[in-house]
Amino acid sequence: MLHTLIGKKIGMTQIFDEKNRLVPVTVIEAGPCLITQVKTEETDGYNAIQIGFPRRKAQNMSAGQNGHLKKVGLEGLSQLKEVRCQNAPEHKIGDTLTVSDFEEGAKVDVVGVTKGRGFQGVVKRWNTKGGPASHGSMFHRRIGSIGLCQDPGHVFKGQIMPGQMGNKRRTVQNLKVVKIYEDKNLILIKGSTPGFNGSQVLIRTAKKARKENA
Repeated sequence: MLHTLIGKKIGMTQIFDEKNRLVPVTVIEAGPCLITQVKTEETDGYNAIQIGFPRRKAQNMSAGQNGHLKKVGLEGLSQLKEVRCQNAPEHKIGDTLTVSDFEEGAKVDVVGVTKGRGFQGVVKRWNTKGGPASHGSMFHRRIGSIGLCQDPGHVFKGQIMPGQMGNKRRTVQNLKVVKIYEDKNLILIKGSTPGFNGSQVLIRTAKKARKENA
Protein backbone atom coordinates (compact mmCIF):
# COMPACT_ATOMS: atom_id res chain seq x y z
CA MET A 1 0.00 0.00 0.00
CA LEU A 2 1.14 3.52 -0.71
CA HIS A 3 1.56 5.46 2.52
CA THR A 4 -0.66 8.55 2.38
CA LEU A 5 -1.29 11.44 4.76
CA ILE A 6 -3.36 14.62 4.62
CA GLY A 7 -1.47 17.66 5.79
CA LYS A 8 -1.34 21.43 5.97
CA LYS A 9 1.37 23.45 4.23
CA ILE A 10 3.14 25.63 6.80
CA GLY A 11 5.64 27.41 4.54
CA MET A 12 9.17 27.25 3.18
CA THR A 13 12.55 27.54 4.87
CA GLN A 14 16.07 26.18 4.40
CA ILE A 15 18.28 23.78 6.36
CA PHE A 16 21.76 22.28 6.06
CA ASP A 17 22.10 18.61 5.12
CA GLU A 18 24.74 16.10 6.27
CA LYS A 19 27.19 17.47 3.66
CA ASN A 20 26.70 21.02 4.91
CA ARG A 21 24.77 22.00 1.78
CA LEU A 22 21.91 24.50 2.00
CA VAL A 23 18.63 22.81 1.04
CA PRO A 24 15.32 24.63 0.44
CA VAL A 25 12.46 22.74 2.08
CA THR A 26 8.71 22.97 2.47
CA VAL A 27 7.40 22.38 5.99
CA ILE A 28 4.16 20.38 6.12
CA GLU A 29 2.15 19.45 9.20
CA ALA A 30 1.05 15.93 8.21
CA GLY A 31 -1.48 14.06 10.30
CA PRO A 32 -2.21 12.42 12.54
CA CYS A 33 -4.96 11.02 10.32
CA LEU A 34 -7.64 8.63 11.53
CA ILE A 35 -9.02 5.80 9.42
CA THR A 36 -12.76 6.37 9.07
CA GLN A 37 -13.68 3.57 6.66
CA VAL A 38 -12.24 0.32 5.34
CA LYS A 39 -13.33 -1.05 1.96
CA THR A 40 -12.67 -4.56 0.65
CA GLU A 41 -13.38 -6.42 -2.56
CA GLU A 42 -16.03 -8.51 -0.81
CA THR A 43 -18.07 -5.51 0.36
CA ASP A 44 -17.27 -2.71 -2.12
CA GLY A 45 -15.59 -4.38 -5.09
CA TYR A 46 -12.14 -2.90 -4.39
CA ASN A 47 -9.66 -2.43 -1.55
CA ALA A 48 -9.26 1.01 -0.01
CA ILE A 49 -9.16 2.97 3.23
CA GLN A 50 -10.62 6.38 3.99
CA ILE A 51 -8.61 8.80 6.14
CA GLY A 52 -9.70 12.00 7.85
CA PHE A 53 -7.95 15.24 8.87
CA PRO A 54 -8.07 17.71 10.66
CA ARG A 55 -10.23 17.85 13.76
CA ARG A 56 -13.12 20.34 13.72
CA LYS A 57 -16.20 20.98 15.79
CA ALA A 58 -19.22 18.94 14.73
CA GLN A 59 -21.32 22.12 14.52
CA ASN A 60 -19.03 23.42 11.76
CA MET A 61 -19.49 20.34 9.56
CA SER A 62 -22.30 19.18 7.29
CA ALA A 63 -24.96 16.76 8.46
CA GLY A 64 -23.74 14.18 5.93
CA GLN A 65 -20.19 14.28 7.30
CA ASN A 66 -21.38 14.05 10.90
CA GLY A 67 -23.69 11.14 10.06
CA HIS A 68 -20.94 9.24 8.25
CA LEU A 69 -18.49 9.65 11.13
CA LYS A 70 -21.11 8.96 13.80
CA LYS A 71 -21.66 5.46 12.37
CA VAL A 72 -18.06 4.53 13.21
CA GLY A 73 -17.88 6.44 16.51
CA LEU A 74 -15.73 9.33 15.29
CA GLU A 75 -16.28 13.07 14.97
CA GLY A 76 -14.57 16.30 13.99
CA LEU A 77 -12.79 15.11 10.80
CA SER A 78 -13.61 17.58 8.05
CA GLN A 79 -11.31 16.39 5.24
CA LEU A 80 -11.84 12.82 4.06
CA LYS A 81 -9.69 11.14 1.40
CA GLU A 82 -9.81 7.63 -0.01
CA VAL A 83 -6.60 5.68 -0.58
CA ARG A 84 -6.61 2.62 -2.84
CA CYS A 85 -4.83 -0.56 -1.69
CA GLN A 86 -3.56 -3.44 -3.81
CA ASN A 87 -4.40 -6.03 -1.16
CA ALA A 88 -6.98 -6.21 1.59
CA PRO A 89 -6.25 -3.43 4.15
CA GLU A 90 -4.69 -4.52 7.42
CA HIS A 91 -5.83 -1.34 9.20
CA LYS A 92 -9.03 -1.01 11.19
CA ILE A 93 -11.42 1.87 11.70
CA GLY A 94 -10.02 4.24 14.32
CA ASP A 95 -6.35 3.46 13.64
CA THR A 96 -4.02 6.45 13.42
CA LEU A 97 -1.56 7.21 10.63
CA THR A 98 1.39 9.49 11.41
CA VAL A 99 4.55 10.82 9.75
CA SER A 100 6.43 7.81 11.16
CA ASP A 101 5.13 5.84 8.15
CA PHE A 102 7.59 7.79 5.98
CA GLU A 103 11.39 7.61 6.08
CA GLU A 104 14.01 10.31 5.67
CA GLY A 105 15.53 10.15 2.20
CA ALA A 106 12.46 8.53 0.66
CA LYS A 107 10.65 9.96 -2.36
CA VAL A 108 7.08 11.25 -2.12
CA ASP A 109 4.44 12.88 -4.33
CA VAL A 110 2.66 16.00 -3.08
CA VAL A 111 -0.82 16.85 -4.37
CA GLY A 112 -2.31 20.30 -3.84
CA VAL A 113 -4.27 23.15 -5.40
CA THR A 114 -2.18 25.94 -6.89
CA LYS A 115 -2.60 29.57 -5.90
CA GLY A 116 -5.48 31.28 -7.69
CA ARG A 117 -4.42 34.27 -9.81
CA GLY A 118 -7.87 35.28 -11.01
CA PHE A 119 -8.75 36.27 -14.58
CA GLN A 120 -5.56 37.19 -16.44
CA GLY A 121 -4.60 38.25 -19.95
CA VAL A 122 -2.33 36.42 -22.35
CA VAL A 123 0.81 38.36 -21.35
CA LYS A 124 0.69 37.13 -17.75
CA ARG A 125 -1.06 33.83 -18.38
CA TRP A 126 0.93 32.62 -21.41
CA ASN A 127 3.98 34.93 -21.35
CA THR A 128 3.27 36.39 -24.80
CA LYS A 129 5.31 39.31 -26.06
CA GLY A 130 2.47 41.82 -26.51
CA GLY A 131 2.48 44.85 -28.78
CA PRO A 132 4.55 48.03 -28.97
CA ALA A 133 4.84 49.98 -25.73
CA SER A 134 5.03 53.39 -27.42
CA HIS A 135 2.18 55.90 -27.53
CA GLY A 136 -0.46 55.63 -30.19
CA SER A 137 -0.08 51.97 -31.08
CA MET A 138 -3.37 51.06 -29.34
CA PHE A 139 -1.97 47.52 -28.98
CA HIS A 140 -0.06 46.92 -25.77
CA ARG A 141 -1.15 43.81 -23.86
CA ARG A 142 -3.95 42.56 -26.08
CA ILE A 143 -4.13 39.11 -27.66
CA GLY A 144 -4.29 40.30 -31.28
CA SER A 145 -5.62 38.18 -34.14
CA ILE A 146 -6.86 34.73 -33.10
CA GLY A 147 -8.14 33.23 -36.35
CA LEU A 148 -8.91 33.52 -40.03
CA CYS A 149 -11.92 35.11 -41.70
CA GLN A 150 -13.78 33.00 -44.27
CA ASP A 151 -11.62 29.89 -44.30
CA PRO A 152 -11.85 28.04 -41.93
CA GLY A 153 -14.12 30.63 -40.32
CA HIS A 154 -13.49 29.63 -36.71
CA VAL A 155 -10.86 29.82 -34.00
CA PHE A 156 -8.46 26.87 -34.00
CA LYS A 157 -8.60 24.49 -31.08
CA GLY A 158 -5.84 25.16 -28.52
CA GLN A 159 -5.60 28.89 -29.22
CA ILE A 160 -4.19 30.67 -26.15
CA MET A 161 -6.73 33.05 -24.66
CA PRO A 162 -7.25 35.16 -21.54
CA GLY A 163 -8.92 33.30 -18.70
CA GLN A 164 -8.76 31.86 -15.20
CA MET A 165 -5.18 31.35 -14.01
CA GLY A 166 -4.17 29.02 -11.19
CA ASN A 167 -6.54 27.34 -8.72
CA LYS A 168 -5.94 23.90 -10.27
CA ARG A 169 -5.10 20.54 -8.74
CA ARG A 170 -1.45 19.73 -9.38
CA THR A 171 0.90 16.90 -8.39
CA VAL A 172 4.65 17.36 -7.88
CA GLN A 173 6.42 14.02 -8.11
CA ASN A 174 9.62 12.56 -6.65
CA LEU A 175 10.28 15.06 -3.88
CA LYS A 176 12.81 13.97 -1.27
CA VAL A 177 11.93 13.74 2.41
CA VAL A 178 14.73 15.67 4.14
CA LYS A 179 13.67 15.59 7.80
CA ILE A 180 10.86 14.20 9.94
CA TYR A 181 9.84 15.48 13.39
CA GLU A 182 7.49 12.82 14.77
CA ASP A 183 6.81 14.68 18.03
CA LYS A 184 5.52 17.72 16.11
CA ASN A 185 3.95 15.83 13.16
CA LEU A 186 6.16 17.79 10.78
CA ILE A 187 7.74 16.59 7.57
CA LEU A 188 10.33 18.64 5.63
CA ILE A 189 10.28 18.04 1.88
CA LYS A 190 12.94 19.30 -0.52
CA GLY A 191 11.69 21.90 -2.98
CA SER A 192 8.36 23.67 -3.38
CA THR A 193 4.84 22.26 -3.34
CA PRO A 194 1.54 23.54 -4.78
CA GLY A 195 -0.71 25.85 -2.77
CA PHE A 196 -0.51 28.78 -0.39
CA ASN A 197 0.62 28.64 3.24
CA GLY A 198 -2.15 27.01 5.25
CA SER A 199 -3.63 25.08 2.32
CA GLN A 200 -4.36 21.37 2.40
CA VAL A 201 -1.99 18.97 0.65
CA LEU A 202 -1.82 15.23 0.18
CA ILE A 203 1.48 13.39 0.73
CA ARG A 204 1.91 9.89 -0.63
CA THR A 205 4.70 7.45 -1.43
CA ALA A 206 6.10 8.27 -4.87
CA LYS A 207 4.50 6.16 -7.59
CA LYS A 208 7.36 6.73 -10.05
CA ALA A 209 10.33 6.99 -7.69
CA ARG A 210 13.73 7.43 -9.29
CA LYS A 211 17.25 7.72 -7.96
CA GLU A 212 18.61 11.16 -7.18
CA ASN A 213 22.06 12.14 -8.44
CA ALA A 214 24.52 12.92 -5.67
